[in-house]
Amino acid sequence: MKRKLLLAAGVLILAAAGLALFGRGWLAERAFQSALDKSVGVDQTAAFADGLHLYVCGSGSPMPDANRAGPCLAVLAGQQAFVFDAGSGSIRKLQRMGFPMPRLQAAFLTHLHSDHIDGLGELLLQAWVAGGRSAPLPVYGPAGTDKVISGLRSAYEIDEGYRVAHHGPKVVHPGGFGGAEQIITLPDGTDSQVVYDRGGVKITVIRVNHAPVEPAFGYRIDYKGRSIALSGDTVYSPTFTAAAKGADLMLHEALNKKMVAALGEKLGERGQAANAQIMKDIQNYHASPEDAARSAREAGVQALVLYHLVPAPPVRLIEPMFLGDAPKVFSGTLRLADDGMLIHLPASSKAVEFTSAF
Repeated sequence: MKRKLLLAAGVLILAAAGLALFGRGWLAERAFQSALDKSVGVDQTAAFADGLHLYVCGSGSPMPDANRAGPCLAVLAGQQAFVFDAGSGSIRKLQRMGFPMPRLQAAFLTHLHSDHIDGLGELLLQAWVAGGRSAPLPVYGPAGTDKVISGLRSAYEIDEGYRVAHHGPKVVHPGGFGGAEQIITLPDGTDSQVVYDRGGVKITVIRVNHAPVEPAFGYRIDYKGRSIALSGDTVYSPTFTAAAKGADLMLHEALNKKMVAALGEKLGERGQAANAQIMKDIQNYHASPEDAARSAREAGVQALVLYHLVPAPPVRLIEPMFLGDAPKVFSGTLRLADDGMLIHLPASSKAVEFTSAF
């Protein structure tokens, strides 16, 4: 009897194990199929109301951060899409957010610091392949943008040949790779001017102060009565504040000087004098959270989102420390950006709606 019971128990164990393995396989298949049905080839913007929609594709800085890509913002205005800066890792985040690459009209650079352009090559590649471009992507930026585009063209030339040879010219158009530089030149005494005005979308470039980096730009996007102002890298800038007047949403860079000074002090204690000096130097050409809040208050914007966070708070607990007195300076909606953040400004209302793609 005992032997029979042991045999029966063994059969049950084997049956249970088989069922578990089969069940896991079946569940995995169902999960994979569900992911295919939900996301692959599906227009993730189909449910968006007409208006402005901002994608935070990179909220970080040159400081290493596993959760934040380098500076990158993208805007969908009606059926036209635009990318502003392309920091490291940001384009993969952007595509994961369901950004409509085939609608990409142009890229805009705030300045030519490496952390704002080191993902530009990937953007040009994805605009070409995923976006199905048959002509190079227009890239607006300051003097020197042509050199960046030319360098990327040389770097990706071999890869371009491989892709055309593999997929064929009907799939990846040979003439669609690369960028077409659009150099922005602001005359002396001119702090802003319209650089893009098509299909109801107006984009204005704004001179900001990121010395010794010169010129450096911010941008304002207007569409159907809604507007977004993007600072790029700058100290508190009266020109940016003036150009952002009455915008619904402001995206402003922010550096907490006390926290950066503490980083520098610790680096100095540990014998890293050069890195400690860098922590000192970067404090004089970035805005503090309080500076950004002041700009938002004076511009009369409805909502302020801080991005390009230096140093980015690693946990929510530290966010109030990073913000400092900013909430006392600006009484409107104030948030720290996260990668994957989506901000919706429907054309038919004054609402500023926050969601997340992740």
